[in-house]
Amino acid sequence: METKRALPILFLVMFLVMIGFGIIIPVLPFYAEEMGASPTQLGLLMAVYSLMQLIFAPFWGKLSDRIGRKPIMMIGIAGLSLSFFMQAIATELWMLFAARIIGGMLSSANMPTAMAYVADITTPENRGKGMGIIGAAVGLGFVFGPGIGGIFSKSSMSTPFYLAGASSLITLVIIFYLLKESLPKNSAEMNQSKTQSRWKAFTGPASVLFLLQLLISLSLSGLEATFAYFAAKKAGLGAIQLGYIFMIMGFAGAMVQGGLVGRLTKKYGEGKVIQGGIIVSAVGFALILLVDSFTTAAIFLSIFGIGNGVIRPSVSSLLTKTTDSGHGSATGLLSSFDSLGRIVGPPLGGWLFSLSIGLPYISGAIISVMALVLYQFYRSKALVLKTN
Repeated sequence: METKRALPILFLVMFLVMIGFGIIIPVLPFYAEEMGASPTQLGLLMAVYSLMQLIFAPFWGKLSDRIGRKPIMMIGIAGLSLSFFMQAIATELWMLFAARIIGGMLSSANMPTAMAYVADITTPENRGKGMGIIGAAVGLGFVFGPGIGGIFSKSSMSTPFYLAGASSLITLVIIFYLLKESLPKNSAEMNQSKTQSRWKAFTGPASVLFLLQLLISLSLSGLEATFAYFAAKKAGLGAIQLGYIFMIMGFAGAMVQGGLVGRLTKKYGEGKVIQGGIIVSAVGFALILLVDSFTTAAIFLSIFGIGNGVIRPSVSSLLTKTTDSGHGSATGLLSSFDSLGRIVGPPLGGWLFSLSIGLPYISGAIISVMALVLYQFYRSKALVLKTN
């Protein structure tokens, strides 16, 4: 399938998927509270979804190497739609938990399969551009989704869930009719995957890239969990202003991913882009400590978002170029490490915030430096392997 035709379709698919996710973000806490959820139960409701993704993403990624990307992506989207509709009709808290567990198990197929699809249809020099386009779709979905969810929740709390479910069904139809399979039958990747462990990707220098992604995800989710409280204390910002700030940050990150990642990786290589992204993220973390108004919050958070936004596509691109396991196995495992960071990051960030309100961002800058050191370790290991 031609890349020029496939990438826009894949962009639309992932944009609609993330629109669905975004729609329910502002609604789910209040929806769960209506069913009697305590703050602890609400936290568990959020965490259980990431936990299922942590467990199942490597399985779906490996399976996509065996039977193809399209059927696995369709399972993921169908599972997402089912989860949204189950949440829409839920009347008790356990029903919400069941829906989130099923949604996490099945929808964990989406991201690794989309990244593996990009790896299948792009040349190595254009791989970063393809991964950046997926990142941009995800970012834009999160920009527009919460606004839509907020608007439709005024009529009924369940309406956004029906809307998200319908969006997923439309996405399923688009995949079925417009997206061609990217992995040819009896390809080397399919045959190789039948005998390989799903942990095969976590070997050699590539293993360092998974740990690097874990650190990046850890620091990002810690920021997301605490910034609302930090901005309220430092600059007196309310929920509406914070919504606009995160929208500006998401839009800046998406624009860079969609427009710059491909050019930068093509010109300088993924390694330099990863290092540059980590440095900009660290600077962003440090600047956040100086937030004192809406303007400074929007600017400093956007600087962080731009740096953070170029890392994941570049890591995905580099990983699929260097791993000798299937693309799906590698991207599935990468999604798993990303989910682990999203599980550990919020409670860690909250605990650090309780000690001192600036600690989550100081630790974020320190973690960024650790990620930079880790990349240098990867680079030296890869160089040794290449010379041998």
